[in-house]
Amino acid sequence: MTLVVKFGGTSVGSAAAMRETADLILQSQADWGQVVVVASGMGSKPVKVTDLLLQGAHTAAAGDTETYLMVAEQLRQIHFEAIDGLLEPEGERQQVLAENGRFIDRFTALCQAVNVLGELSPRALDAISGMGEQMSIRILAAYLRQIGHPAEAIDATELVVTDGHFQNASPLFEQTEAKTGARIRPLLAQGVIPIVTGFIGATASGATTTLGRGGSDFSAAIFGQVLAADEVWIWTDVDGVMSADPRLVSGARSIPTLSYREVSELAFYGARVLHPKTMRPCVENGIPLRIKNTFNPSHPGTVIVPDSAAENGGVKAVTAIKNLSLITVEGKGMLGVPGIAARTFGAVARSQVSVLLITQASSEQSICFAAPSDATNAVIRSLEETFEEELKAQDIDSIWALPDVSIVTVVGAGMRGTPGIAGRVFTALGQHGVNIIAIAQGSSECSISLVVAGEETGTAVSHIHSLITA
Repeated sequence: MTLVVKFGGTSVGSAAAMRETADLILQSQADWGQVVVVASGMGSKPVKVTDLLLQGAHTAAAGDTETYLMVAEQLRQIHFEAIDGLLEPEGERQQVLAENGRFIDRFTALCQAVNVLGELSPRALDAISGMGEQMSIRILAAYLRQIGHPAEAIDATELVVTDGHFQNASPLFEQTEAKTGARIRPLLAQGVIPIVTGFIGATASGATTTLGRGGSDFSAAIFGQVLAADEVWIWTDVDGVMSADPRLVSGARSIPTLSYREVSELAFYGARVLHPKTMRPCVENGIPLRIKNTFNPSHPGTVIVPDSAAENGGVKAVTAIKNLSLITVEGKGMLGVPGIAARTFGAVARSQVSVLLITQASSEQSICFAAPSDATNAVIRSLEETFEEELKAQDIDSIWALPDVSIVTVVGAGMRGTPGIAGRVFTALGQHGVNIIAIAQGSSECSISLVVAGEETGTAVSHIHSLITA
């Protein structure tokens, strides 16, 4: 059986964390037979290697000739401490130090070039930002070899073939399957543990790309698909997906099972879960995807499974997005006029703003939608330009925004077959004095979203969560 495991930055963030991660890898190999490891760059609070790489690149592009050199020294120190704490002097310590040193030298050279040009292209940013993974896998693989277990560090640029959309590349699965199979399967057959970089891939011509948000998790799902793995495990620093933000709800708990649709809704509405893109390769191929805690390995975590027609159990989680505005376009002259909605959201799109919730009165006299607070002025300007003639003719009376609101979303695929869920939610909020400003429900009936005042977010989430535990 084949298991793909992914370890995030905190799981490889120090020598001590890497020792614990190595133990988990070896336990996985003992339990499953074949294990493929995907690792992020080192990332322990307050310093994350990827953030340092990005800081160096952006400051160099801004004309700063000193920060990227300071970052390079910081990177040397971080990786030296891990290497010094893990690898014995008579073993591979010097070799791994030299390999990582070459990556840091390359980082410095690229930043110098960016500084001279005064421009940071997406291609250059991808080449720089993926180096953290390339350094961490070499340390982890060397440590496994030192304790007597064959392991090989492999850059995913050898395996994952992508398009040329730098910063958010998409994998080309046919080519990726061929390359990955040829490189990884012989190692697994020999009992070797492949330690592969997450986050990065390469175009067919060999240019390094990155996979965008949740890139290392996405890498694990890609390898799960192309290797036909039995399961994919994402090791992180929480006990799976939580029923609510623990900072808002003290009784939040891990959810044992979620469907792809449920997780997609939670991710969209601000929960700390996998990006939907990350899960697709596993879900579409029927591969269970499990989220587990490196620091609490005995906890079963959350398993994400394909959607089922037989979902039950009602509400599973509640989440919230803060710092929003509710923007309204209203006027009696909108009644029955074709194209108003299309023009409204065309204006929003021209502002390059994502709409998070939409609701429209049945009378067609108003449209309101939620957008990030910091984009409110730009959206309203665009709408006023678009409807300039309608505003003059008073067909549209006003375009205005209600600031500082939050979207609170209740999620559960089982809500579809459970009467009275919406009523219980509204009653819980009404009994505790929370005013609902707007409501929207998706056609999938997997979620109900409510707009509330920003200062009432915690109260709303807490009292809706009590319905889950009741």
